[in-house]
Amino acid sequence: MSAPITVRDITADEHLAWLRTQPSASFLQTPAWGDVKTDWRHESLGWFEGDTMVGAALVLHRSLPKLGRTLAYLPEGPCIDWASPRLVELLRALRDHLRATGAFALRIGPPVPTQRWRAPTIKAAIGDVTKARYDQVVPDVLEPVGTAVVETLRRLGFRHLSPDDGFSAGQPEYVFQVPLEGRSEADLLAGMNQLWRRNIKKTEKNGVTVRVGDASDLGTFHRVYLETAERDRFTPRGVEYFERMYRVMSTEDPARIRVYLAEHDSDVLAATVFIRVGEHAWYSYGASTAAKRELQGSTAIQWRMMRDALEAGATVYDLRGITNTLAEDNPHIGLIRFKVGTGGEAVRLAGEWDLPLNRVLYTAFDLYMRRR
Repeated sequence: MSAPITVRDITADEHLAWLRTQPSASFLQTPAWGDVKTDWRHESLGWFEGDTMVGAALVLHRSLPKLGRTLAYLPEGPCIDWASPRLVELLRALRDHLRATGAFALRIGPPVPTQRWRAPTIKAAIGDVTKARYDQVVPDVLEPVGTAVVETLRRLGFRHLSPDDGFSAGQPEYVFQVPLEGRSEADLLAGMNQLWRRNIKKTEKNGVTVRVGDASDLGTFHRVYLETAERDRFTPRGVEYFERMYRVMSTEDPARIRVYLAEHDSDVLAATVFIRVGEHAWYSYGASTAAKRELQGSTAIQWRMMRDALEAGATVYDLRGITNTLAEDNPHIGLIRFKVGTGGEAVRLAGEWDLPLNRVLYTAFDLYMRRR
């Protein structure tokens, strides 16, 4: 008979040691990420089958005013075996632990894919006026584990969040990834479209260089990021956020985070933040200047990051979130075309799910967030 599954607090060192035994995990599930998110209280939890650790999670807590009860949030987590035949027990153990420690709701984001659309399929769909969204297009791959996870969550009473639902899902459900496993640089180039290959050659011919920076380059990155925010009309984060992110993540693992800068004749054309945990590498933040756009600094920096991810042993290069749109008149379609040119694939993840642990408090908090 199998030992019962329990959940208890673990130290950051225990948490990090567990992650090192795994092929990969989301950087949002590292102990360091809790130190980045200073507006949340954080803790590390471990799952145990008897005395053997079988999972770990970073839990971020957002407190209700005056009551002290919390929304317990596991962004892109937890880090457990989602194909386990004991998945229901794993999730119930988490539920019971958090309820006992004062959470009024549990939010998780299983980092498991459910569907994949490859570049040729996406390209054809963009040209099809009857297809405006990914979920209107037959996927190239249906992932059995992800499909089973979604069914299990529904059966256990979890509520699926869309970006416009409830108090809003925090992490993207649709992402764009370039598979790296078993591929060479030549394979990556061959998988790209003609425009990408031509622009890569163009950056080399025109003398665009890309270098890995350090903490001293964060001010330069942030200056370019602020220009991008103004141009693209989004609210930027302060430089202190990136300084803290770089400090705590590089302290946890010197290879965890990098700053890249694409330059030409001492002018910075583009700057990015790159993160890697095990076999998964992310293009996390990116920025570019309006000057010398014809030199394709953004292309040069992406190509360098892909090659570095490949060299580091990553099996996935992740360009992070995309919107669920394929309509040619959508303002995001230019970004979609840019990512599709890499020859990668759109991936739908299981998404974010809520489990109310106190329905009265959950409903009240949901209404409060909707009114905001």
